[in-house]
Amino acid sequence: MVSILFIAFFMLLVIGVPIAISLGVASLAALHFGSHLPFLILPQKVFNGVNSFPFMAIPLFLLAGNIMAEAKISDKLVALAAMLVGRYPGGLAHITTGASAFFGAISGSAPATTAAIGSIMIPSMVKRGYSRSYSAAVVAASGALGLIIPPSLTMVVFGVIAGVSIGNMFLCGIVPGILISIALIAVNYVIARRRGFVREEVLSTKDMVRVIKDSTLALLMPLIILGGIYSGMFTATESAAVACLYGVLVGFLVYKTLTFRSLYRIFKGTAENAALIMFLMGTANLFGYIITAEQVPQHFAAMLMGVTNSKVVVMLIVLLMLLLIGTFLDNVAALVLFVPTIMGVVQAMQIDPVYFGVFTIIALAVGQFTPPVGLNLFIACNIAKEKLEVVVRDILPYLLVYIVLLVVFAFVPQLITLFL
Repeated sequence: MVSILFIAFFMLLVIGVPIAISLGVASLAALHFGSHLPFLILPQKVFNGVNSFPFMAIPLFLLAGNIMAEAKISDKLVALAAMLVGRYPGGLAHITTGASAFFGAISGSAPATTAAIGSIMIPSMVKRGYSRSYSAAVVAASGALGLIIPPSLTMVVFGVIAGVSIGNMFLCGIVPGILISIALIAVNYVIARRRGFVREEVLSTKDMVRVIKDSTLALLMPLIILGGIYSGMFTATESAAVACLYGVLVGFLVYKTLTFRSLYRIFKGTAENAALIMFLMGTANLFGYIITAEQVPQHFAAMLMGVTNSKVVVMLIVLLMLLLIGTFLDNVAALVLFVPTIMGVVQAMQIDPVYFGVFTIIALAVGQFTPPVGLNLFIACNIAKEKLEVVVRDILPYLLVYIVLLVVFAFVPQLITLFL
């Protein structure tokens, strides 16, 4: 039955069938040709796949991110990043990375971060003499921080699938997010010195005060979410609802960039995206049920443990698998396929599931800016009006930085679990 399941699934993917439908049809084919189970199990498992209170956080975090993006919070965060890091050589590249880190903490989405920051920074970088390909590369690589820096939508998905505390996932994403941001800025600096990129002007004290004042309300959002969770005031799902309310109040009453018409557009777009994700979660639960029933996780765990009993070696093998999966699957799709299979190995090797979750998300974030399906890459190329193959050359140093840090995290897991 497993062979039918995987053969049907990959054949459907190859011919371009959407992954959610591929999961459902492949599961149907496996049940029909490989078992005697009744088809009634199909709607039951699909429904059970979305019948979870923590899953309510998914549309709510999507909504919160869309509200903050529509409220033009990105402008305030770009100004804050310019104040902090714009004075160094390659100032606009540093501003792009810093603004992506700040905005990622609000949107929780890599594509949203790339689009919001890229639409502002790429035209500015091109005017200041940066090449279109390099500008797109910086935006695409920095946009991946939207998956890593909490609160992250992908962390919510992993937490629900793996039964791991979402709050602890958020907490453990802070240090690696900061380290990756610093490393990206370091690469920006080296490239800027080699190519002779200019630095930006230092702001006056008056302008600094204004920038800090304008950006404070935006930066309070992730603090409210994390503070509320860890103080016990509300759950991760409830924190997403609070974030939505906060975003609406700030957008309407403070920044005055939201209108009822834009709010309707936000609700409509969020509902469509949430429906796609939830349908994917439902069909993935059916797919995962068949995998579990056929004891694929146990067999996979036994195979890996037969090769090595080293946690580091297992994490490096997992890293290679995730980098490969991330090149052709969206991060949510990769999670719903990969996590149920690999968690047996994680438990058998006594690897901290929270550490493993954050490591997995960072590895999948790399897939956001690698071809052929890197969504960040396509968004950045579209904004910069540059060919994909040209941008890929400029993105290689950033890809190397992510991979090196992932290897470091495999050897030193304490860098991720520092706050646990």
